[in-house]
Amino acid sequence: MEKRTYSKRNHFTFGLGTIGRDMVYTLVSSYLIFYLTDVIALGKDLLWWIAAIMLGARVFDALNDPIMGVVVDNTRTRFGKFKPWIAVGAFLSGILTILLFMPKTATGYQYVAGFALVYLLWGIAFTINDISYWSMLPSLTFNQKEREKLGAFARICANIGLFFVVAGIVPITHWIEGQTGSLPQAYFIFAIGIVGVMWVGQLITLFGVKQPQNVFNEQSSTSVKELFHIILKNDQLLYVVISMSLFMIGYVTTTGFGLYFFKYAYGNESMYSMFAIILGISQLFALAVFQFFSNNMTREKLYKMGTILVVLGYILFFISPMDMRIIGIAGVMLFFGQAFIQLLMLMFLADSIEYGHWKLGKRNESVTFSLQPLINKMGGAIGGSIVSVVIILSGIAEAKTPDDVTQGGLWLMKIGMFIIPLIFILMGYVVYHFKYKIDKATYDRIIKELKERGEIKRDS
Repeated sequence: MEKRTYSKRNHFTFGLGTIGRDMVYTLVSSYLIFYLTDVIALGKDLLWWIAAIMLGARVFDALNDPIMGVVVDNTRTRFGKFKPWIAVGAFLSGILTILLFMPKTATGYQYVAGFALVYLLWGIAFTINDISYWSMLPSLTFNQKEREKLGAFARICANIGLFFVVAGIVPITHWIEGQTGSLPQAYFIFAIGIVGVMWVGQLITLFGVKQPQNVFNEQSSTSVKELFHIILKNDQLLYVVISMSLFMIGYVTTTGFGLYFFKYAYGNESMYSMFAIILGISQLFALAVFQFFSNNMTREKLYKMGTILVVLGYILFFISPMDMRIIGIAGVMLFFGQAFIQLLMLMFLADSIEYGHWKLGKRNESVTFSLQPLINKMGGAIGGSIVSVVIILSGIAEAKTPDDVTQGGLWLMKIGMFIIPLIFILMGYVVYHFKYKIDKATYDRIIKELKERGEIKRDS
């Protein structure tokens, strides 16, 4: 009988670690620009500099991600290769998150210079944690169904963190503002709180997860020179990266407009939290029932179903009047489908590790999963730039009330929020549909051949 090392302990302690991580990432990626425009009210001239800095920092950091993957893959310690970097990245990114939301002590271009340094370092620190955390997942099991369970629970936890911030940022910061008399101070306290949650969650992962030992043959170190060979020769990995990147550009662009939409188009900023709760429940429900659908449908059919729901959600959202009932239905369709696609993308990326091992003779979890933060950052960079440019050009950046924004400005925001993202997401599906070939039969054959070659010593 084959030994199984998949454990419920790993299932929970790995997943719980991402609640706070995604709280921190959501705060910085989705609300930092809102903090700059509507909380500390930077002028338009400085915002153009900020937009350029954020784009440049994300691109710079994204290009460094595969190098960090090499560093993790080459790490040899008694704690393994993942956990030391998880700890370092969590600590540093937490400190830098607090600094990003610290009330201003400088003004003008001095503030911009300080912001540039902290933002660049934050991206590097979060990447250290992100690569090491997610690349640990495929080392816990190479059974596809077990990976889906592990990945689904981790995504559920991630979405709990994400939607806590999305739903809570307006009421919580406004409540703190009422206690302190300062909205910038409220955001600073809010940032400290979610960093604390991240640190607790990461400690659960660090002390709770037990990695299987002696599953794979010991391999030589990976050089930076080999890095590009690993990525470019793994064609299925490349197609996953392209598809994921297109999807993330669309996803980040839409979510980046959320608070602006409810403040300036809907005319009631407080309804954003209600909408976020609806979306959070939708995504959590989608992830909870994913396994049922996965047991009855192929991944290709699941991706198609998710994409259809996303398309219908975007169309309904775009044509909807400012009626929360219709907007809510559109949001449920949109984010239910997106939850399926996000989890499938994670599984495609994990399966491409075995494909690369089979094709190239070397297993590189961290190099492969270093492409996930690269994708997220490139998607965030392009999506965030779309949001920044549209907000400035539409006049929203300088608006104080919804009446200050013209109908033309609102239409420009709706095009940026719905039409442009839909195009990117459809392009991502087309790449997957025509180029990605690792179905269940292919994956099972790869695992069988790796066992026959002695590359895998036993099941996990």
